[in-house]
Amino acid sequence: MTTAEWLTAEREYSDEVIGDDTISRLFEVSAERNAAQDAQLYKGGIYNRSLTPDILPAAPDGQYAALTYAEMRDVVHNLAAGFRDLGVENDTRVGIFANTRMEWAQTDFALLAAGCVVTTVYTESAPAQVEYLLSDPGARGVVVENTELLDRVLEVEDDLKLDFIVVMDEFDASYDREDIYTLAEVHDRGKATFDPDAYEEWLANRSLDDLASLIYTSGTTGKPKGVRLTHGNFRANVNQIHRRFGPRPDRDPSVPTIDTDTTALSFLPLAHVFERTAGHFVMFASGGTVAYAESADTVGEDIAIVRPTTATSVPRVYERIFDSMREQASESHLKERIFNWAIDIGREHYQTENPDTMLSIKYAIADRLVFSTVKNQLGGNIEMFISGGGSLSKELAELFNGMGLPILEGYGLTETAPVLTVNPPEDPRPGTLGIPLTEVSIKFDTAAVAADQREQAGGEIGELLVKGPNVSSGYWMNSEATAAAFTQDGWFRTGDLVERGPDDYLIYHDRLKQLFVLSTGKNIAPGPIEDAFATSPRIEQIMVLGDDQKFVAALVVPNFESLRAWATREGIDLPESKAELCDHPRVKEWVQADIDEKNAQFSKSEQIKQFELVPVEWTAENDLLTPSMKMKRRNILDRYEDELVSIYGKEQMKQSKSP
Repeated sequence: MTTAEWLTAEREYSDEVIGDDTISRLFEVSAERNAAQDAQLYKGGIYNRSLTPDILPAAPDGQYAALTYAEMRDVVHNLAAGFRDLGVENDTRVGIFANTRMEWAQTDFALLAAGCVVTTVYTESAPAQVEYLLSDPGARGVVVENTELLDRVLEVEDDLKLDFIVVMDEFDASYDREDIYTLAEVHDRGKATFDPDAYEEWLANRSLDDLASLIYTSGTTGKPKGVRLTHGNFRANVNQIHRRFGPRPDRDPSVPTIDTDTTALSFLPLAHVFERTAGHFVMFASGGTVAYAESADTVGEDIAIVRPTTATSVPRVYERIFDSMREQASESHLKERIFNWAIDIGREHYQTENPDTMLSIKYAIADRLVFSTVKNQLGGNIEMFISGGGSLSKELAELFNGMGLPILEGYGLTETAPVLTVNPPEDPRPGTLGIPLTEVSIKFDTAAVAADQREQAGGEIGELLVKGPNVSSGYWMNSEATAAAFTQDGWFRTGDLVERGPDDYLIYHDRLKQLFVLSTGKNIAPGPIEDAFATSPRIEQIMVLGDDQKFVAALVVPNFESLRAWATREGIDLPESKAELCDHPRVKEWVQADIDEKNAQFSKSEQIKQFELVPVEWTAENDLLTPSMKMKRRNILDRYEDELVSIYGKEQMKQSKSP
C-alpha cells in the first residue's frame, strides 16, 4: 500500500472509538462497551493503598491484580461523587501530585467527570515549585500520593487556598486534620451519595470547549506556563491517534494496532501530557488494558511479569534498555562478539528491501542466539514501542527494528495535546518523525533558518508552524506568552527546526533556542550530534556546547560500568572514585576514541574538539533533567562552569558572557 493510499484510508476511517464527546463521556462510553475487559493491572506490595483491601482487592506482593472496566467505572463514579461532596463544581481546579499508578488514572477521570480542571504536579517538584504549580491555577484542592508529598504541600499551604487535601495511601492519624482525607474516604462519601441522574447531569454540563486540564511547561527558560487544554483538544488527539493506530480494515493483519487486545505498560509521568494522552486517554478509549509499573527503575522486572504488547516512552529509556542488553552481553568476550554480530545482521536485514537467502539464514541464527532472548526478557509480546518527548537516535531505532521490536517515533508538544506526527506502523522510517496526523496542518517559517542550514537540508526546512483541533488556545493567565506563541494569522509556533523529507515524513533537527553559533559564524544544531552517541558503549550522557566559541565541545558522563569492564579485561588498575576516574588519562583516551569515531560522520565545524568528563549522572532528582528526561541545559552549564573554563579558558568564558 502506498503512502497516499493508507493516508486516504486513515482520513476516511471511523469506528465506535472516534467521537466528538468530552473525555468524561469518552471514558463512560468505553467502560460500558468494554465492561468485562480488564482495564487496569496494579502491582502489590509497593503502596499502602487506602483503596485496598476494603474497596479493591489487594494484589499479591510483587504480582499484578486486574480491575475490569466495570469495576474501574464504579470507582470513578464514587470518587466523582465524593469530590462533589467535598465542594467541587464545574471549573474548580484540583491538582494531582503523585507518581504514575492506578489511582492517578481513576482520580483523573473522576475529577473530570465532576467538572473539575485537573492541574498536574511532578513528584520531583520542590516545595517552592509545588506552591507555584498549585497557586498559579488557583487550585482549591490537591490529591497527593503519600505522606512525603503531603508534607511538601503542608510546607507551603499558607500560600495556598486549599479547601481539601486527599491522600491516595493510608497516612498517620497524627495529622489530625478535618480537611485531609484518604482516597478511600472520598470514595466512601461518594458511594453513599452517588446519584446516577446527577452524575449524568455533570457529564451533560461539560462541552468540548470547556477546560479539562492545565499542564505546566518545564520552565527551563523561566517560570512554567500553564497550557490550557480543553476536552476538545484531548478528544481530537485521541481521534487522530486512533485513526493512525486503530484496527482499520485496510490494514494487513500483521500490522500492530491499538485496540481491545492491547496491553500497555505505563511508567512515564502521567503529569506529562505525552503519557496522559497516549498511555491513558487513548488506551482507555480503545478498550485496552493499562498496567502500571512500580517505577521507571523496575520496568525490566515489570515488563516480564505483565508481558505487554506496547509501551510509550522517551528516548532515554530505550537507550537504557539497549545499554542493559549490551551489559549482559559483555559478561564474556564470546557473548559480546555474538551480540555485536547479531545487531549488525539485524540492522542489515531491516535495511534490505529483499534479503537474499544467506542474509535470511544469518538473521534466523541471530534471532535464535540473541533477539529471541531479548524479546522474552521484554515479556515476549511486544508488537511496537512508541517514542516521544525527545529526539530518538536513528541508529537506535534501526537496532530495535532489526531485532523485531519496532520503535515508532512521534513528535508533539504540551501545547498540541500533544501528538502532531508519528510514524505509521505499516511504514515506519527511522530517523523521521513520521507524517502529520489527520487534521494537523503544517507549514515552515524559513526565515528562522540560517543560509548554511538551508543549503545542507534535503528538503524544505524552517520553524514548524501548526494548526489543528488538538492545538491549545494559549496559556493560563498569560496573554503575552500566548501572543508570542502564535503568528498573526493563527499558526502555533513550535519553536522546533524541522525538515520536510520524502513522502512528507518530517525530520527533526533541534529546538531553535538550542541552536548555537560559533564565533566563526557556523550554525550548529547540538541534537543530531548528541543523538549519534545514543548507542555508545562508552558514553552514558553527553551535552554539546559552543555558543560564541571557536569550536564545539562537550560535557560527558562516562558509562562507568562499561569502563570498569574494559579496565578489567585490559588489566588496567583504575581508582575507585568516579571523580578520580574522570581525571584519569587512560579513561579520557578511552572516551576520546569513541568521540573520534562519531566525529567522522559530521562536518569539521560540527566535530567535538574538546570534552570534559563529569562524574554524576544527570537526573530529574538533581535538577539536570526535566521529569520527561530532557536535559536542562542551563542548569548543566551552571553546574559545570569550572569544566567549561577548563575547555575554553577563563578569559574566553568571560567574553562570551559579556553583553
